[in-house]
Amino acid sequence: MARRPSWRFLLRHPAHFIAFGGGIGFAPVAPGTFGTLAAVPLYWFAAPALGPYGYLAMVAALFVLGIWACEVTGRALGVSDHGGMVWDEVVAFLLVLFFAPTTPSWQAAAFLAFRVFDILKPPPIRRCERLFRNGFGVMLDDVVAAFHTLVVLAVARALLG
Repeated sequence: MARRPSWRFLLRHPAHFIAFGGGIGFAPVAPGTFGTLAAVPLYWFAAPALGPYGYLAMVAALFVLGIWACEVTGRALGVSDHGGMVWDEVVAFLLVLFFAPTTPSWQAAAFLAFRVFDILKPPPIRRCERLFRNGFGVMLDDVVAAFHTLVVLAVARALLG
């Protein structure tokens, strides 16, 4: 049976704190959207400070950290991909922001496209979600949604010049 997370649960283990994005996952509506938004200031701060290779290394490390955090948290909750676990959105959108043009309009388009793919889960996103379970599956389906987003942005950019 699934447990209902609380602030006490969040603070009981570092994995829970990470998986719930420090509490962002407790948003009463659309926690995944708030998790995605949380990536924006992280990107603005980290990208210039780390440079491209450092930034991508950070995203890779956060992905691996997310596998662990989502695995531990999902097991503790009895739900492998609880809606409040938003670390997967944060990390996947950090990846999108790295490759997206840096203008506000392109980043807004990237945000909207990513949310659509993450919510609707068109093929092969839903297949990845069903095929891979636990922490890796939680993280992977959002990275696949990020890839879809980047393809849409590349096509749009090619068409718009």
